[in-house]
Amino acid sequence: MNFNPKNRAKALGLCSGGLDSMLAALLLREQGVDVHWISFETPFFSAEKARRASKITGIPLYVQNITDVYLKMLKAPPCGYGKHMNPCLDCHALMFRLAGAIMADRGFDFLFSGEVLGQRPMSQTRPSLRYVEKHSDYDGYIVRPLSAKRLDETLPERNGLIQRDLLLGITGRGRKEQIELAKRFGITDYPAPAGGCLLTDKGFSNRLRDLFDHQETCTENELHLLKLGRHFRVDAQTKIIVGRTKADNQAMMEYVNPEKDTLLRLHRNPGPLGVIPHGASKEMTHLAASLCAGYGKVSPGSAVQVKVTNEGLSEIVTVPSISPAEGARYLIR
Repeated sequence: MNFNPKNRAKALGLCSGGLDSMLAALLLREQGVDVHWISFETPFFSAEKARRASKITGIPLYVQNITDVYLKMLKAPPCGYGKHMNPCLDCHALMFRLAGAIMADRGFDFLFSGEVLGQRPMSQTRPSLRYVEKHSDYDGYIVRPLSAKRLDETLPERNGLIQRDLLLGITGRGRKEQIELAKRFGITDYPAPAGGCLLTDKGFSNRLRDLFDHQETCTENELHLLKLGRHFRVDAQTKIIVGRTKADNQAMMEYVNPEKDTLLRLHRNPGPLGVIPHGASKEMTHLAASLCAGYGKVSPGSAVQVKVTNEGLSEIVTVPSISPAEGARYLIR
């Protein structure tokens, strides 16, 4: 079918907030497409950059928290993980599937993204992009404007909703073409092309794997706590989190559950906040207090008073401090 500019299409794009996301949307908008964005949030990645991109470009943005459905996929991704706990292909397929449901519900004509063929060696190869599309449930409806000329023709192109010859054929990891295009669109404020997903981080992934290994379920707040402090696994039932800085301590307090978690603070000495998610036995609580004391301003091995608060009730316990070097055997690295 020939292109018909009178039939203005509506497109919904996945937005990471990076330059490629912005350029993909602007290329379509330049053709007269009514473009909107969706950005998904979990404790592993946020929509902060997408919100900024929306302000810069004026493109409407929907934001949706998908933690519950994401966790189901994350525990057993059909295509497996990348280097750490990152299920990139199944993650992208899930996002397109969720976006596709919104597309159908709100009357959009197709989906799009800023993906570039060959830009990422694992998740943006030709087979990887094809895997994502096949498992999205919206095969043929996903347009990748920056690399469209290098990929198979999509239904929106075939049906005359967009012009293929006005799309691009960028490949590889270079950024020269994108930077030149950004100048043409007057885009000067954009983030560096760095990943924003915590699942690609080794330390965070190890903490998450430990959580999955020891709990059948977890709350969203428990996932946020994985970003903060030092995490110690002292036995199968007990994990201890010790803050690193004052800011860390304050952030941890946003996610603790005072009805279930045990809080630890040095009584007469400066020191970190300690948290025992779901509480612990008396023996493990004293061990946790000793670990906290070791990161306070106390002499190694000295007796330290620690305030232990559980279910709104507090008591002062006296424990020997355990040095960070000694406590490192419990550390989840």
